Amino acid sequence: MIKQDSIEMLKQQIDIVEIIGNYVDLKKMGSVFGACCPFHNEKTPSFMVSPIKNLYHCYGCGVGGDSITFIMEIEKIGYREAIEKLAQLSNFTLEYEKNTKKKFDEEYKLFDDAKNFFKSQLTIHKHLYEYLTKRGLTKESIEKFELGYCSTSFEMIKFCDQNLLNKQKLTELGILGYNNNRYYARFNERIIFPIHSPLGKPVGFGGRSLKDNVAKYINSPQSQFFNKSKLLYGYHIAKEHIYRNEQIIITEGYLDVIMLHQAGFKTAVATLGTALTSDHLPLLNKGNPKIILSYDGDNAGIKAAHKAAFMLAMAKKEGGVVIFEGGLDPADMVQKGQIEQLQNLFNKPKPFIEFVLEQISKNFDLKNPLQKEQALKESLNFLHNLSPLLQEEYKNFIAKTLSIPLHLIPTKYKTQKQNFASKTFIPPFLEQNSHLEELIIKYILDDPNLLNFALDYIDSSIFSIHQDTFQALIDGNLMHPKIIGIQLNPKLITTPNGFQNELKILILRYNNRLLNEVSEDSTLDFTEKSFRIRKIKNSILRLKQGELIAYESFSTF
Repeated sequence: MIKQDSIEMLKQQIDIVEIIGNYVDLKKMGSVFGACCPFHNEKTPSFMVSPIKNLYHCYGCGVGGDSITFIMEIEKIGYREAIEKLAQLSNFTLEYEKNTKKKFDEEYKLFDDAKNFFKSQLTIHKHLYEYLTKRGLTKESIEKFELGYCSTSFEMIKFCDQNLLNKQKLTELGILGYNNNRYYARFNERIIFPIHSPLGKPVGFGGRSLKDNVAKYINSPQSQFFNKSKLLYGYHIAKEHIYRNEQIIITEGYLDVIMLHQAGFKTAVATLGTALTSDHLPLLNKGNPKIILSYDGDNAGIKAAHKAAFMLAMAKKEGGVVIFEGGLDPADMVQKGQIEQLQNLFNKPKPFIEFVLEQISKNFDLKNPLQKEQALKESLNFLHNLSPLLQEEYKNFIAKTLSIPLHLIPTKYKTQKQNFASKTFIPPFLEQNSHLEELIIKYILDDPNLLNFALDYIDSSIFSIHQDTFQALIDGNLMHPKIIGIQLNPKLITTPNGFQNELKILILRYNNRLLNEVSEDSTLDFTEKSFRIRKIKNSILRLKQGELIAYESFSTF
């Protein structure tokens, strides 16, 4: 657990403009900073950040909060991860409760020590450095992705002994191996690709051998730090570009990632020698990017693309598949300077649903009626897992792909009635009332002593639009997004003696609204309706004469 006082100290140190400025291009607008909201598409900036109040709010989509909330939302991570990310961005050292962090710090340090050793070895073995540059990698890319080299076991063990590193723990982390009563370098004589967590901590390594008759690539073994089914190579470098561009390019190789970044495709990542699975979805959901699968055109690549496209289609993800023909891969194309061709491919990927349906059809001989029937059956099994709208949209595609009449493509879904009555519609003419309600809340935010005064005359039911906002104010929930929006709204201007006048107007408007409701209520008999109307009109008259009176709800009559 992180110590609470450490979190409070971090909050005091945080500059919210600097933090959010890492993700959004903020521009000064008077006393606040503004930008287009990173949480929804907009052309006119409605996202405001206040350095005075250390809060942000979007007047377009309603999100708001402090630096911690922002990091949680933009990174799609939990509270503790957000605190640690903020500490990292602010160069702040968090303090933890005894024994809860010590182990992890020690193990992350071991990963870091090993990474630094591998990097130093690459500079010593010049021929390997030259091999990487001949493959098209620049010095900047090698440094950015922190590539290294694991030389002989002798050198690795010597380094561990000289630096008093715990070899047993290094073995548990998969950096060393142990056999016949001796430790050895698990990545012996391999080029090293460090693998990081989404927050940028080293958690494992990939090793590429240049020798024949051995496995070309090996990765760290599964551990509490390293889960190859949940990690993506290069994600910690690509993620800010992924959020900004709302796109992620998933490749099959580490070199593909590095070369694509080098060519300007900075949203590229790679799976860790395994297929893309549903375990990757939490990472892919962050920022909800368009997903481009960039796979080799061999049988293995197409099968992997088919499986991943099926999974992503079921998850209702946008994007598509790019298959590289002729034995090429993204790294080859970058090295050959085919940047424009790559851009064209990434601009027009084959949509996931179309790709899956085409691959199903290619698995059968469509000239054989029995096999065509089987292709139709598999296509329908896939189709019927989609939404009713998508089923209708892709009926024509299946008919065309399989060369069969459209009426043979049945859809399968239940019609669901929408409960439109449950949806709340706020008509435009209530906007003026909204500003008055917001202004009442703004007065109380500026002077909390006014809340007790206000509660002698009103409660949340008097509000037509901001009932939940006023109730949050009563409950002390000052991090409610609408309350933050009111705090940061420069158009809400309070005056020293204006609160009671605004309160009278709010109660007056409520009584006018109540008068209309009673007048149109056909369930009341004449005597009861007349009594209520007289009572409401009397309250309205007193309010117009300047008297502040408590409102009466409909239920009190």
